[in-house]
Amino acid sequence: MLNSSTLNFTRALDAIINGFDQALNASVNLLESTLFFSLGGLPVIILWLLVGATYFTLRMGLINIRAFKHAIAVALGRYDDPDEPGEVSHFQAIATALSATVGLGNIAGVAIGIQLGGPGAVVWMTLAGFLGMSSKFVECTLAQQYRTIRADGTVAGGPMYYLSQGLDKLSLKPLGQALAFGFALLCAVGALGAGNMFQASQTQSAIAQWVPLIDRYPWVYGLILMALVGLVIIGGIQRIGTVAGTIVPTMAGLYVLSGLWVILVNLPAVPGAIALITREAFNPQAIEGGMVAVMVQGLRRGLFSNSAGVGSAAIAHAATRTKEPVREGIVSSLEPFIDTIVICNITALVCVVTNAYQTVPASALGFELVAIAFGQAVSGFSLMLTGAVCLFAFSTIISWAYYGEQCWRYLTGDRWPLAYRLVYVAATFVGTVTQPSAVLAFSDMMLFAIAVPNLLGCLLLSNQVAIALKDYWQRLNAGKMPIHSIKI
Repeated sequence: MLNSSTLNFTRALDAIINGFDQALNASVNLLESTLFFSLGGLPVIILWLLVGATYFTLRMGLINIRAFKHAIAVALGRYDDPDEPGEVSHFQAIATALSATVGLGNIAGVAIGIQLGGPGAVVWMTLAGFLGMSSKFVECTLAQQYRTIRADGTVAGGPMYYLSQGLDKLSLKPLGQALAFGFALLCAVGALGAGNMFQASQTQSAIAQWVPLIDRYPWVYGLILMALVGLVIIGGIQRIGTVAGTIVPTMAGLYVLSGLWVILVNLPAVPGAIALITREAFNPQAIEGGMVAVMVQGLRRGLFSNSAGVGSAAIAHAATRTKEPVREGIVSSLEPFIDTIVICNITALVCVVTNAYQTVPASALGFELVAIAFGQAVSGFSLMLTGAVCLFAFSTIISWAYYGEQCWRYLTGDRWPLAYRLVYVAATFVGTVTQPSAVLAFSDMMLFAIAVPNLLGCLLLSNQVAIALKDYWQRLNAGKMPIHSIKI
């Protein structure tokens, strides 16, 4: 039986949480009314990201297709040179960026998209991933072009630098400074929600199914997660890159294999599932709002999953050891492919072929739906999924800590990084004890909000990227790119 001190603590904590939820919901309502103002049925912010990604795909000559093979070679280390400036390898950079995107957006987010938009949302989600490859290429190339090497050898880079410095070269200095400040502020705050609280919230729900203590006292799990996150982010990008480079390939591989096994077990249902997904994308039968509603959910979940056009991944790629900005942009284009086209589609097929999206209770949210789908196929898979989700979420949390801190350092002139880390770690705890719906909505809003200044800057600077790409491609085809390490 609980003593009076514990009861008082629990009541006080509940009061704080309720107040926080009210403030969070008020912020969400304000942002949603602004960012998701509808134009022809499509929210302006989604239309903005879609138009930008389509333009980059055409302007860069279908870079998402023609550079695919070269991107794989770069990721595997064929062009690594340890003597080049930077802090991490190409592989560590892509692992860090993937760890910030391959996670609950691919699992819980996809399930939520199917619940709200039906199976047809998968088609639009995949389109968002395909076009997003080009957006990722542009922003990560710019991050390398305008990065700064600090006196201690660490790298400062990302949208806040190419927005301020790049637009200054176009005689748009005031606009560049305003966009850079806006991005840094939104990202520093958004990291607390999109990359932290949402992940912590969903993992708490996942573990609570197996550990009753965590279900009754979520703050216990919050304290444990706080400690683990703090231990990793103290080491900066190099430690984050090392941890991400271990967790992401391992868990992504296990998750993909497990998902393929569930699909194999339900192989007779696959053709029907694909036909249903395709049909519902253009002619939904049971979704209020029709095709536009399905399109919005699919694009929203796809863009939330891979963050293409948002600019956050550019912060990690700026730290890569390379003298070729375009090369890093090319390898970064693999992220939406792996994240959305491969992993998200596997999650979607698992939910559809098992029919879990129709049989689970309406109250089941995100992870619970996918866990039920896995559990229906093979006994014990839901437990494995819980472990994968926790590791995915942990890697996402530590990567977003780096993104948020770099933005904080830009805003403060490299001062007080410890203060941000402490706030970030505290937000991890908050995420474990808040309502998932409020955290999810806040995450979406902040992710889309930082896309406004980033994508505008990328569009204005895209000509520089196109010129650099043409030069790089000519040298590559002429055999002038030295191969420093062959690992394939």
